[in-house]
Amino acid sequence: MKLRTFAVGRLYTNCYVVACERTKEAIIIDPGFENRLESAEIFSFVAENGLTLKLLVNTHGHPDHVCGNGVVKEKFQVPILIHENDSYMLGGLSRRDAEFFGSSEFSPSADVLLHEGDLVRFGRIALKVVHTPGHTSGSISLLGEREVFTGDTLFAGSIGRTDLPGSSERDMRLSLKRLASLPDHLTVYPGHGPATTIREERLTNPFL
Repeated sequence: MKLRTFAVGRLYTNCYVVACERTKEAIIIDPGFENRLESAEIFSFVAENGLTLKLLVNTHGHPDHVCGNGVVKEKFQVPILIHENDSYMLGGLSRRDAEFFGSSEFSPSADVLLHEGDLVRFGRIALKVVHTPGHTSGSISLLGEREVFTGDTLFAGSIGRTDLPGSSERDMRLSLKRLASLPDHLTVYPGHGPATTIREERLTNPFL
């Protein structure tokens, strides 16, 4: 697997380009960029590495994770994937949120609705959809053989907020317990901040 992290937007959201090294097929996770300069850097990376973008996946529907969806879809004509519980945040609501935050970019409606256990496939890689609600009702993590993309559910030393509309402290506790039970060796790629490991978070994260 080839992976590159871009910190984008005013909240420094981690936008990931993940590729199969053998086939060069790739996906983008959480394109939260708010302007065309940020998107140009990511698009240059895709082109320079000869990648073929196949999918765009959102870990949840908050604006700082989805506002670049429209730019990516316009450029590569790829489908937008998000959990069914967060799909309402895209489309018209995304446009209103973008205007409220002063961004000219927003997300069109989803093309594919994800569910627990679905596989996101590109090249010879398959990431399993793990429904991890709490930050939002449709938050997901994407589980691979050596990594897990946790969105705003789990951060290095912290967790996502549960005081927002659609959040749930109870759901977050259950989701964190589920993530804590994953194998220690997995690298955690969160929605914000540095990467970590399941082992490190299980041992040191006070919320786990």
